Amino acid sequence: MDNLVCVSDFESQASKILSRNALDYYKSGAGQQTTLQNNKTAFTKLRIRPRFLTNVSNRDLSTTILGEKISIPIGISPTAMQRMAHPGGECSNAKAAESFNTIFTLSTIATSSIEEIAEAAPHGLKWFQLYIYIDRNVTLNLIRRAEKAGFKAIALTVDTPMFGLRLADVRNKFTLPPHLKFANFEGEKSTKINTTQDGSGLNNYVEKLFDTSLTWDDVKWLKSVTNLPVVIKGILTAEDAKIAVDIGVEGIWVSNHGARQVDGVPASIEALPEIVKAVEGKVEVYLDGGVTDGTDVFKALALGAKMVFIGRPTLWGLACNGEEGVKKILEILRKEFDFALALTGCSSVVDIKKEMVVHESYYAKI
Repeated sequence: MDNLVCVSDFESQASKILSRNALDYYKSGAGQQTTLQNNKTAFTKLRIRPRFLTNVSNRDLSTTILGEKISIPIGISPTAMQRMAHPGGECSNAKAAESFNTIFTLSTIATSSIEEIAEAAPHGLKWFQLYIYIDRNVTLNLIRRAEKAGFKAIALTVDTPMFGLRLADVRNKFTLPPHLKFANFEGEKSTKINTTQDGSGLNNYVEKLFDTSLTWDDVKWLKSVTNLPVVIKGILTAEDAKIAVDIGVEGIWVSNHGARQVDGVPASIEALPEIVKAVEGKVEVYLDGGVTDGTDVFKALALGAKMVFIGRPTLWGLACNGEEGVKKILEILRKEFDFALALTGCSSVVDIKKEMVVHESYYAKI
């Protein structure tokens, strides 16, 4: 891995290692993938306004999320079916996050179970990403297992009444490799994805089992059945952010699901400012989508995110070298973010101010 020095290096190498089925699943977005491209290009339209002649000899990259101190404002997003990338899968990812003292988020449709993650990373800070199933007993069982296993928050994904139209998965008739299953389930719910003959097996699975009738009342229900903090993942508008705050959620996760739901929605970083403004500091705000460099982390924090989460980069790390590959990804981003702090006159995350990042149009008047 010595020659892999940035996230794009890992992506290129992973593209040579992964099967077409897995690579296309991990890499693709919805529709014509306009939003997928915008997730990255929107960051390039933001300019950093550095300040100089400040003492940056001692820098602190840590922050506090939902009362827990973490070493860097970079956590790991929930991504499904990680054992397609490496046999260690989600367990390797969780162990890497534990070693960096940051947050790992486990997907409902993971190929490693809640209990396996708890055993692999017993001291790690773990969140559980939740989809609500038609059968509420299934959902409650997941919540109780996460609570028992020491997970610290529930990240409820709200942008998926069904999964988006991902053309690569349709072309590939995507299914899990036959030796893998959804590890949080038994029986049909663990293997049904493997039986499709028509389009994407994942879409067929979701259409049969996920609850498309969800409303904000179901968020209230979730709040009533767990004492864990509830983070709402998938918010892209001020209107929805305000409703979430009124209901009493503890965090809002700005995300377009890796641009995998409906093509044409804003990049996450584009949606972030209006959501930060709408919540008025009442809850923490996080972001994922398009983060591939430490300067992206800096820009997101300047625009009001408390931290960012990364998904695909850790998959590329997994594919290249399992746990050590994910550690290398986290170290690369940590180092890039540290450089961004030092070279803009910041000694800690609290020194990053809103006026330090502007849209490129700011300079058009000059």
